Amino acid sequence: MSTDRTPITGPIPIYVETTPAAVVLDMAALTRLVVGDVLDALLHPEDTSAWDRLHELAEAPAATDNRLPYEELVEQIAAAASSKVPLYGTKAVELSRELASRSWTRPVPKQIRRAS
Repeated sequence: MSTDRTPITGPIPIYVETTPAAVVLDMAALTRLVVGDVLDALLHPEDTSAWDRLHELAEAPAATDNRLPYEELVEQIAAAASSKVPLYGTKAVELSRELASRSWTRPVPKQIRRAS
């Protein structure tokens, strides 16, 4: 496993980490951007529909099995949230090389079998 914390730079830095079983992309900056987008959607001064729907959900009975209002709010906020990471210039090539080098250099760990 690599402890290298050098990011693929850009507007949203991407850190590539390795675990015994995977290559992990750490995009904490994207998470912060999405959280900001969610707060912007909830606190929009002219369009209070997300805020209103959030409060409607909070006031709904907890035993309700109807997930549709929740799912609709998720879709509304997701539509307002960032989801794309631009990679300019040679950054896409740099990311692909980093992923390729980490993907092929480690063995997949064996599964541990439990005695039944």
